[in-house]
Amino acid sequence: MDGSAQMNRPVPSKIEAVLELFKVAGHAEVNPPILQPADVFLDLTGEDIRRRLYLTSGSDGHDLCLRPDFTIPVCRHHLAQDTVSLPAAYCYHGPVFRQRPAGLGEIPQLGAESLGRTDTSEADADLLALSVNALETFGVRENSIRVGDETLFAAVLESLDLPNVWRRRLRDLFGETDKLSAAIERMAGGAVSDDEGRDVRLGFLSALEGADPEAAHAVVEDLLSIAGISAVGGRTPSEIADRFLEQAALASGARGHDKAAEILSAYLSLTSDGARAASVLRQFGNEFGLCLDKPLAAFEQRMMAVDQKGIDLSRLNFAAEFGRRLDYYSGFVFEIHASKETVEGPLVGGGRYDKLVNLLGAEEDVPAIGFSMWLDRIAASVEG
Repeated sequence: MDGSAQMNRPVPSKIEAVLELFKVAGHAEVNPPILQPADVFLDLTGEDIRRRLYLTSGSDGHDLCLRPDFTIPVCRHHLAQDTVSLPAAYCYHGPVFRQRPAGLGEIPQLGAESLGRTDTSEADADLLALSVNALETFGVRENSIRVGDETLFAAVLESLDLPNVWRRRLRDLFGETDKLSAAIERMAGGAVSDDEGRDVRLGFLSALEGADPEAAHAVVEDLLSIAGISAVGGRTPSEIADRFLEQAALASGARGHDKAAEILSAYLSLTSDGARAASVLRQFGNEFGLCLDKPLAAFEQRMMAVDQKGIDLSRLNFAAEFGRRLDYYSGFVFEIHASKETVEGPLVGGGRYDKLVNLLGAEEDVPAIGFSMWLDRIAASVEG
């Protein structure tokens, strides 16, 4: 970490006070190893984190990385225990490592994770309230809370008459508003961006377009075999072939999806405070004839639980486009920012990741939610 960031750290007594707050709430403190298997993060964290990993290798040749976040290591710690019981709750304090344009990329964090609670609305409210209380313990009492929900976006997608390849592509881009908007425009037959244009010009993708899927799979797997490649980023040749076929379909563009593009653009433009968000979403669904009853009921139940925790819903800023740039998030997400624009980036970021523990080896899906606190930003906010 650069010198200025080292100066911006909360005093140890405040950190201990927040850890004690977490422990009183039932979170056991853990300290996962700094060295982690790289393939897990390559597969599950998203492009933004993947390109910023500090990579190395062990004596056995396996790829390793310095932990870029705590959520995956905490879940791996949970699964490695001799007796794994649920629900379980953990907290942590230590550095994460992500390459940055300036500084060494060692970032002090503190956070909490909750695994296995089936009362999901109450768990969401508990973790959001816990993060707000932690910030107050650090002395940050004026802040803005931004919330979003990927399940609502997924429900809108499922209600539309779209090819699966486009549903998958758009959901993968959720949270990256500029890229998502460009993809929606292209889906409706709009202009091709420079990046997409390069894909169109790739002869290999053009050759795959419209090919028999089994034959295309065989071609890709044969090429990888000739090159001596058995896997890329943890993906098998079959998975790589699927990706090539998907890119070929996307590169060909689309026509006839103007109405779907209109609906998606209208949805992504929705904003409201937490108190009015459900009615805004219901009005949108009625206007376009979409059935969003199930995700809306869950959204309303969560807002009621948050209100019961003493958080004024008018403090919450709901944005339909808002998603966090980590692939494992699957539903409710939130960020807390300093009220005054003295610090770039969120002080707290978190959300629900109900599929992650299963992807890491659990036999069943485990509902889960957690958050991380950026201690250097919090210190800078307090000083500011």
